[in-house]
Amino acid sequence: MSDYILVLDEGTTSTRAMLFASDGVFVASAQKELTQHYPQSGWVEHDAAEIWDKALACALEVIPKAGGAACIAAIGITNQRETVVAWDKTTGEPLTRAIVWQDRRTEPFCAELRGAGHEDDMQRRTGLLLDPYFSGTKMRWMLDNVPEVRAAADKGTLAFGTIESWLMFKLTGGDHVTDASNASRTLLLELGGAQFDAGLCDLFGVPHSALPRVIDMSGALGETAEGLFGRRIPITGLAGDQQAATIGQACLAPGETKATYGTGAFVLTNQGIAIPRSENRLLGTVLTQIEGERTYAIEGSVFVAGSLVQWLRDSLGIVEVSSQTEELARSIPDSGGVTIVPALSGLGAPHWKADARGVITGLSFATGKAQLARAALEAMAHQTHDLAEAFAADGTAWETLRIDGGMAANDWMAQDLADMLGITVERPAFVETTALGAAMLAAAGAGVQPDLASAAEAMRGTLTRFEPDMDDARRQERLSRWRKALAAA
Repeated sequence: MSDYILVLDEGTTSTRAMLFASDGVFVASAQKELTQHYPQSGWVEHDAAEIWDKALACALEVIPKAGGAACIAAIGITNQRETVVAWDKTTGEPLTRAIVWQDRRTEPFCAELRGAGHEDDMQRRTGLLLDPYFSGTKMRWMLDNVPEVRAAADKGTLAFGTIESWLMFKLTGGDHVTDASNASRTLLLELGGAQFDAGLCDLFGVPHSALPRVIDMSGALGETAEGLFGRRIPITGLAGDQQAATIGQACLAPGETKATYGTGAFVLTNQGIAIPRSENRLLGTVLTQIEGERTYAIEGSVFVAGSLVQWLRDSLGIVEVSSQTEELARSIPDSGGVTIVPALSGLGAPHWKADARGVITGLSFATGKAQLARAALEAMAHQTHDLAEAFAADGTAWETLRIDGGMAANDWMAQDLADMLGITVERPAFVETTALGAAMLAAAGAGVQPDLASAAEAMRGTLTRFEPDMDDARRQERLSRWRKALAAA
């Protein structure tokens, strides 16, 4: 048997199967885009059946490139977090569309809970805030508004799960489990609790019986069903996408920090075994759980990053392909005073304003495509700077920032981050560290690597460093414009 690792990377806009060698070398991939459904303003949905069909199709396309299923040592899964699937345990079919993490429809319920004084206790227990971002309120909405979901709950056949839970159910032929990192994003798990909390379930009106069992993120977690790939393949790694990227960046020691720039932007700082307590509206989350032992992270979540560039491309036609933003940004000395606040689906950390909307300030007749593209890239550093201030106020100032995700390949943006933050920015040669982190977990879980630290050491690869090179006066001018535009949002 070979030691190839197959990773299913189920993102927000696409699903992929990626093949890695035991030393972390990327071998092959297959990718399919996912249909985005927007029934009304602020609502975002996916078809869970489409997610499964395309994940399976991608896996079947990649496995022959390893030499067949016999050459796959293990499977790792990583996923868009907080997105909720409701399905029937007996039929194995979805009961309604999945509600995506970006969806804002549950803000009235969140406001009701905040008004009743629950937020401080919620953050203390779960590390999270009362925001539509998280899974628990989405489950409640389905129960209240989708008759098929309520009927299944009444019959005892309802299954709720995040995306990795849905994929595990389909891959194994019926195992209803979730890993600790994804469970910690639901509002239904205490950070120190082993399983979903009955009291929190009661508060949100979610039946405990509909939830999966919380399991480790690395180890013997399950096996694929007999008929899928011709042999049972062990599933030995599970992680939400941001935890997977943190692992893929080898942030395994307290204080080490990564930022992923994908659809959104997410910064995590390793906190070790201490349960995190933020005083600056950052989130506490499970980073790893292996053999029942947890480490934690503090997280800052920005809702719009790469999706801003996608919007410039698809809705405004500013660029034909996303990579053109770098060329446009370099073509001019500055943004001409243009500032973009990309609150297209509200503002995340540290502001947490669900009703905020995007703003473009400083427009003039001199404004063209280049100024808008540059302002869009500058917004990444501005949002990250806000997070850096919040992390520092919580006593976890960054010394170095390790970046990844699709946008991280943009050299101009990477340098702008270093300039605006005033710290070294590191980028690995292989920027898809979400998938790499899942491969590390799976390799350690299958015994292909001795443990997670060894997997990270062996599989991370080479780095490029960007050093700050901006005077403070220019930095402060940028931040002043950003803060004025932010107030308008």
